[in-house]
Amino acid sequence: MTERPRRFDLEERTAKFGEDVIRFAKKIKETAIAKPLITQLVKSGTSIGANYCEADDAESKKDFKHKIGICKKEARETKHWLRMIAVTVPELKVEARILWQEAKELNLIFNSITHKLK
Repeated sequence: MTERPRRFDLEERTAKFGEDVIRFAKKIKETAIAKPLITQLVKSGTSIGANYCEADDAESKKDFKHKIGICKKEARETKHWLRMIAVTVPELKVEARILWQEAKELNLIFNSITHKLK
């Protein structure tokens, strides 16, 4: 019997991304400059998955579209904070770039979903 391919699981992907952001944030030394950036990064990076869960349980198409829009904005904001952290902590630039790429892909996925709902 052939195994069926696994369905794309956006809930798992966004949760894993949030976990990766938390692990990354723990590596950053808390300086006066880095501390607010860490806070913002963790808030936006973990918010993507939380808002996707809310979208998945949306009460209407309008509510779904709104929550997916928030996911899209949080992914884009996460890219911004990762860029700022890469400047603040250059030794973590490579790791920040990997997370930035995933945030970009999530942003593009949510952007695509938003456009399909129009």
